[in-house]
Amino acid sequence: MPELPEVETVANGVNERVRGARIDAVTIGPHKEPLKSTPSHIEETLTGAKIEHVRRVGKTIVMDVKQRNRKPAQATIHLGMTGRLLVSQRDVPVPPHTHVNLHLHDGRDLRFVDPRRFGRVGIVDEGTTYEGPGKEPLTISADDFAALFAGRKTAIKAALLNQSLLHGVGNIYADESLFRAGIRPTRHAGKIKRAELDKLHASLQAVLNHAIKLGGSSVSDYVDADGVRGFFQLEHRVYSRTGEPCKDCGKPIEKIVVGGRSTHFCKHCQK
Repeated sequence: MPELPEVETVANGVNERVRGARIDAVTIGPHKEPLKSTPSHIEETLTGAKIEHVRRVGKTIVMDVKQRNRKPAQATIHLGMTGRLLVSQRDVPVPPHTHVNLHLHDGRDLRFVDPRRFGRVGIVDEGTTYEGPGKEPLTISADDFAALFAGRKTAIKAALLNQSLLHGVGNIYADESLFRAGIRPTRHAGKIKRAELDKLHASLQAVLNHAIKLGGSSVSDYVDADGVRGFFQLEHRVYSRTGEPCKDCGKPIEKIVVGGRSTHFCKHCQK
């Protein structure tokens, strides 16, 4: 499932291409699963609206829109496991599994494509703003980051994946950040020393920012707004490298399960 860097890359790419465009019409496919709101609500909210901004909140893409003589509104897009948000010329054939297609005034389409239909498109209730379930990993301070884990008995890996604490962090970047911080993923979050948490905070933000620069990790179906794959997977140090030599010490990378999620780490480098 796309994590923060992948969603950020898609949101930024879409924003660059469609910000300021007006939506002439909306075509919605026959399947109900990808829709969090009714087709009529989506069509009514988006048809004729100007796209003010497309941005990421946690793992969700938020599209701020404005209708003439109406209050600003928001559409939310969650990519799920195989979702893509593509900007295409109108004459480019519409891919199979396109569930929502926004026809823009300039002759282009903004298409939500999702073969497995685990993604979601919806409209935020009027008068409210989508803020996500937890804190923003890229901007949280070291003090606030450390406070999230105080007294928690759960494993630090599971705590990093808890979206009510930090929204947007997933399996790949939790493993990579813990490795760079030298922290074993099974340690109790509440017992990790402040100096170690400061190092984890810095490692997490550095890993996420670097992954964004490289367009995210394409380990499955992820592509950006133009259908291009990301490259951070070429720099993974532990994730999906079970049995391969650690790039720091040469010992084999191990794989265990923490909180129901596959977890990759180096027993020698992470304490």
